Amino acid sequence: MKRIAVLALLAVLSVAESIPAHAQGMTIQEYERQSQIAAKKQQKVNRKAAKKQRRMLRKVGKKQRKAMKKYQKAQRRSAGRVKRR
Repeated sequence: MKRIAVLALLAVLSVAESIPAHAQGMTIQEYERQSQIAAKKQQKVNRKAAKKQRRMLRKVGKKQRKAMKKYQKAQRRSAGRVKRR
């Protein structure tokens, strides 16, 4: 009976000793490092979103120029047809 109690106590103590090492509060350096990593990730996300937006704006601009060119061509054609009559 005493052996079981000693083994249980030993197991509890070994588990209890290992937990505080991981459960301790983070140091200032660890907080700083984690905040730097988080800031870097956020910066990367922001750059990616900005790049996507630039691509979209470029694509929209290209479509707009193409539509304007098509409209001007149609206007020239219709003006040419009026003059011929």
